[in-house]
Amino acid sequence: MKRLLKITGLLIMPLLLTAQHPVTFFTKSEAAEIKGNLAKYPVLTRSYSEIKNDVDKYLGKDVDVPFPKDAAGGYTHEKHKANYTLMFNSGILYNLTNDIKYARLVRDILLKYAVLNPTLKNHPQATSSSPGHIFWQALNDANWLVYTGMAYDLIYNSLLPSERNIIENGAFRPEVDFFTKDLKSWFNLIHNHGVWACAGVGIVGIATNNKEYVDMALYGTNKDGKSGFLAQMNGLFSPDGYYTEGPYYVRYAILPYYLFANALQRARPDLNIFKYRNAILQKALTSGLQQTNLDGKFFPLNDALKDKDYTSNELVTAVDIAWDVYGKDEGLLVVAKKQDRVLLNKGGIAIAAALTGNKSVPTYYSYRPVEYKDGKNGDEGGVSLLRIGKGNDLSTLLYKYTSHGLSHGHFDKLNIVLFDKGNEILTDYGSVRFIGIEQKYGGRYLPENKTYASQTIAHNTIVADETSHFNGREEEGEKYHSDKLFSNINSSSVQVVSAKEDNAYKNVHLQRTEYFLQLPDGRKMIVDLFNASSPEEHQYDLPFQYSGQLINTSFTYESFTKKQETLGRKNGYQFLWKEAEAKLNNATAQFTFLNDRTYYSISTLIQDTATLFFTRSGANDPDFNLRREPAFIIRKKGTDEAFVTVIEIHGKFDPIAEFSTNSYPSVKKITLLQNNKDYSIAEVMVDDKKLLIAQCNKDFDNNTKHTTQNINWTGPYAVWYDGKILN
Repeated sequence: MKRLLKITGLLIMPLLLTAQHPVTFFTKSEAAEIKGNLAKYPVLTRSYSEIKNDVDKYLGKDVDVPFPKDAAGGYTHEKHKANYTLMFNSGILYNLTNDIKYARLVRDILLKYAVLNPTLKNHPQATSSSPGHIFWQALNDANWLVYTGMAYDLIYNSLLPSERNIIENGAFRPEVDFFTKDLKSWFNLIHNHGVWACAGVGIVGIATNNKEYVDMALYGTNKDGKSGFLAQMNGLFSPDGYYTEGPYYVRYAILPYYLFANALQRARPDLNIFKYRNAILQKALTSGLQQTNLDGKFFPLNDALKDKDYTSNELVTAVDIAWDVYGKDEGLLVVAKKQDRVLLNKGGIAIAAALTGNKSVPTYYSYRPVEYKDGKNGDEGGVSLLRIGKGNDLSTLLYKYTSHGLSHGHFDKLNIVLFDKGNEILTDYGSVRFIGIEQKYGGRYLPENKTYASQTIAHNTIVADETSHFNGREEEGEKYHSDKLFSNINSSSVQVVSAKEDNAYKNVHLQRTEYFLQLPDGRKMIVDLFNASSPEEHQYDLPFQYSGQLINTSFTYESFTKKQETLGRKNGYQFLWKEAEAKLNNATAQFTFLNDRTYYSISTLIQDTATLFFTRSGANDPDFNLRREPAFIIRKKGTDEAFVTVIEIHGKFDPIAEFSTNSYPSVKKITLLQNNKDYSIAEVMVDDKKLLIAQCNKDFDNNTKHTTQNINWTGPYAVWYDGKILN
């Protein structure tokens, strides 16, 4: 029965129907189950011991709750982060040990925040339109709410009514009011910040039995469903689970999605939240894991830090909860084994049990060729992951033809990235940020993130007239997306995807097709057909950012070793040193580089004339914010220009035995037999054998028959090698 409670003058909203404590992270019965299994499973025992050892250091001590003054990486920032983790873990221990000292530790810290928070205004290091109070940005305050809300719920039953009153009005209400009133537009934003904000307010609402908070978290401050948690689940994922800000940010956002859903499952079972939108949270986790490298690192699309992998706390949380609510998944067990720790919840117990004595867990996650659509309706382009090989011989070609990706998007329409044997070969810079390092702009994104990393020249796609896509304007880029034309990823010998972009530049049509091939002799190569067409003449640059040591070229170049100039003056070009240059006429230009123990060769067709550049990032960078990374750039000028490039994976270098095998490229010549609005026909001589690719550029029906250049085929493309069709 619903009723109103009046505690020392505080009017509490009607209780949630299932209000009991704890409820946000686990229940009493679940805590008892965990306690009964702590000694059974090594990874569970170890996870418990690590938390207990960390928390026990603070028992009986006065925990500092400092007045906020530092940006990320500074003492006050890191201390407040440590405090909410400490409170959460101590709350868990209280329920598992029934020792009141753990609850008292949380209570004492919360009472300090109840004194501090009402006095706070915008953080002195705030630099954005969404400043925080406890931290430099409101996003971090939302993190604080998520964990502190759960901590409060975990010790709720140990508190006096007067203590609850002080904490709810002093520690929580100022933060919730700040989010939902002062930062109302930010709270309602469909963005990873909004996910965290909704989760924080919602978890606090459940913990404090405040229906108003929970309703705002679910449906937005106006409670009309146009914003709030459900709108976040609708707006940021495509129907197949692709997260529009990219894989690095699904890693970050998946934690508040799963933690708030975990709390709602108990407090609001009527929502059936884990089945919402055809189990979108399960799809989100699976798609996020598919967008990782062999070492578990998330592919560096958009703003991304390359060191983040699936052993992070966010993925431990999502994997353990998913195992509980969605059932066993052997792929998740691979990830959990590498994480080597579990949550102290039902999912954590189940995973710990599954890992105990299990010697058959695969070494790698079950990666496969896969395509994901972008946009909430699945109609805003997408991303294809072409994959050939198994185990540590896996090669993955990413082809990105998505929407912009909100504020974390880059201007990189039709961009490609290549990973091989776990190494990044054709690279994406990711983001310019030293997160958590105060000396580097307070751990925030550095200015070069916008001026270089997000600009088109920092990627592997065409730049027209040294100007980034959409002129580098986010609001313009957000209006458009690229479109897939055709694809086939169901073959182990020929995987292909084609997409177009018509809005990055006015009156410029870009169409790029990637063929990832495994030839009958086992060698892997990529054939990249990239057409740019326009009624006006343009300068087209196609960069290949690569990781490795240059070994050899087929052409003579002039190197600038005594004096260097930048490649340009703006749009990211100002950060590139021009290290070498070559001018070629009617040739197949090749260069080979070595990464780890494998050789890679890029062969490109030069029709008429082209200029080739070797560049390196780091110009106009007095603070050394950028990594020094090389690129190979092909420059052509004209109205309609075709870039036909073959990327070979070949050979082996053994530095111990000091020998090389197959260190030279097998591509001998590239010829473009036809290229117009109807067809593109490319011929590649691979040693003494002919590789032929025929492609239709306007009719993509799988049943249409085509004839040109005395070549016949059915469907949008066909590939022959040594006179035989490759399927």
